[in-house]
Amino acid sequence: MELQNQISEQLLKKRKTDKQEDVRGPYYRDTTAIIHSSAFRRLKHKTQVFFAPSNDHICTRMEHCLHVASIASSICRGLGLDSELAWAIGMGHDLGHTPFGHTGEKILSSKMQMAGFGPFEHELNSLRVVDFLSNQGKGLNLTYAVRDGIVCHNGERLVQSIKPTFAIRDLDAVTERKGLLPATYEAAVVRLCDTIAYLGRDFEDACRLGLISKKELPSDVEKKLGNRNAQIIDTLVVDVIEHSGGEQGISFSDELFPSIEKMIAFNYERIYKSPMLEGYERYFTRLFTLILDYLEFLVSSYGFKEELYVQEKNMLAMGFYQHLMDMKEAYLQKDGNLDRLIFDYIGGMSDTFCLDCANEILKPEHLNDSIEHSLTGKWFDAR
Repeated sequence: MELQNQISEQLLKKRKTDKQEDVRGPYYRDTTAIIHSSAFRRLKHKTQVFFAPSNDHICTRMEHCLHVASIASSICRGLGLDSELAWAIGMGHDLGHTPFGHTGEKILSSKMQMAGFGPFEHELNSLRVVDFLSNQGKGLNLTYAVRDGIVCHNGERLVQSIKPTFAIRDLDAVTERKGLLPATYEAAVVRLCDTIAYLGRDFEDACRLGLISKKELPSDVEKKLGNRNAQIIDTLVVDVIEHSGGEQGISFSDELFPSIEKMIAFNYERIYKSPMLEGYERYFTRLFTLILDYLEFLVSSYGFKEELYVQEKNMLAMGFYQHLMDMKEAYLQKDGNLDRLIFDYIGGMSDTFCLDCANEILKPEHLNDSIEHSLTGKWFDAR
């Protein structure tokens, strides 16, 4: 079943700033811009579901983006759609995620609302990353179709089918994800693939960590979908290709959708609401509070005086000062103030950098300098 977007290619490929396209084509060029962005590089140290930085086999946010991009590209090939557009959307869809996954998103959202902002939504923040936060306020200048797919990807809200709007909207005016529908079939594919990518992988990761066992998956779900990530992906990719069309849009079948709902309900009950994950929230709330309070102290007390940040004698203060000066004019031009700068800074952190920031606040590396360079150094009983 081949589908075609009822919208001008010229509009879909339009950028905020015109540029001469090259041999890569506009969508593949968007993918390369995403790959080379700092936000994408940080995804390798951002939690997908489980905070496990020392376990190489637990899915990270970067892996999840790669999974979504590859699954969406496969489905688009089967439907005769543009696989390069799907790949670019998939690679960029979670660039705006916080450290520590959805727990981090929940905490940052609460902090922002206490400060008078609307709730933090990573879909909107991903658009903010590619349009503004990247490249020192210049953004990545992506095509409209990719930007639209990124902001509309909300895979956490399960739906059986999605029909594109085939409409051009002002993405700068989007203020919430509620009710957002993508303009293209490719973006609709990515939205379903966000679900496909985490459905089996989160289950496998939970099994690997001993949180659950494969035997606990309801037998009717296992019979329909399988109990291995690769098997689940293969089943659902074929299902979407065979049951999508112009009338229903991009769709799961009536036969398999109840099993998808049941597996997601199982994952929520046994994984996402487990004591292991709920235990993260208290710790990460304290961590975010510590860093937020410290950065707010720096700005309110020191303003833009570099010598005062230097006196803090820690890497966080100096790194934040450089970021503040790099982004100051861009924020004033776009937002009219610097009110969101600290929240954006924390939202962009990787898990590991966030933990390093806490260490710098509480026990800066410089405090060990004189000891490390002394004769007796680490051996205090040497004399």
